Amino acid sequence: MADKGIQVIDRAFDILEILAFEKDGLGVTEIGNRLGLHKSTVHRILSTMVRRGYIEKTRDRGLYKVGLKLVEVSSVYLNSVELKTEARPHLTALMLKLGQPVHLATLDGCEVVYIDKVELVNSIRLYSQIGRRVPCYCSALGKCLLSGLADVEVEIRLSQMDYVEHTKHTITNKDELFKQIVEARKNGWAIDDEEHELGVRCVAAPIYDYRGKIVAAVSISASTEVFTMDRVEEFVQNVKKAAKEISLRLGSGVN
Repeated sequence: MADKGIQVIDRAFDILEILAFEKDGLGVTEIGNRLGLHKSTVHRILSTMVRRGYIEKTRDRGLYKVGLKLVEVSSVYLNSVELKTEARPHLTALMLKLGQPVHLATLDGCEVVYIDKVELVNSIRLYSQIGRRVPCYCSALGKCLLSGLADVEVEIRLSQMDYVEHTKHTITNKDELFKQIVEARKNGWAIDDEEHELGVRCVAAPIYDYRGKIVAAVSISASTEVFTMDRVEEFVQNVKKAAKEISLRLGSGVN
C-alpha cells in the first residue's frame, strides 16, 4: 500500500511538471497519453489537486492548468529568497558599523524565526542560529513583528502564548507586553532589555514590503557591557536605517 501511495504522489508531481509548461492547459486524455496513464487514474489525481487548489479547470474548454495555490506556495519561498538576498548587504553593513551580531527574522504564529544572521568571528556568542525559533514576548524582533498586526490579532496571539520567565526581566504580563507592542508600532523599533538572555540587550526595527506590510524585522544584539543604556539611541538609529534600506529594496515607500 505504501508503494502504491508513493506512485500516486509521483504521478501528481509529473502532472504538475507537465502543466507548468502548458500555458493554455491540457485535457485529461492528453495528460494520460503523455504519462502513459489511464484516463480514470489521471482524473482521480486531478480531482484531488483541483480540490486543494494546486490545479484548476478552465470553464470554457475544460482544460487543466496550474492553480493559484501552487503560485501562492512558490511565492512564499521566492519572497523569502528575495528578502534574504536584498537584506544581506545591509545586515553586513550594520554588523560592521557596530561590530555586533545582526539577525533577520520573520513571524510564524507566536514565534520569531531567524532566517539570517551576520556576525564577527570574535563577537559575543548568542544562543541563536538560522532556523531557530524564540517566543515573541521576550524578543525585540517579536515585538516589532507583532506591531504589524491589528490590535485584535495581537490580542489573540498574546492569549495563545505560554509565558516563561527566561530571566528576571522577562515580561509575562500581557497588558505590559501589549503596551510595548503599541509603542513599537508608534516608534518604529523595540527593545529586549535582558528579557531573553541575561547580559544581552537587543533592539529591532520592522521591514516593510511593497504593500506597506511588515514582513520581517532586523535586530542587533550586544552584551550590556557594550550596549549600555546611553547607547540606545545610537543602536536604534542604525538598526532603523538598515530596516528602512531593506524595505526600500522590497519596494516599500516608507519614510
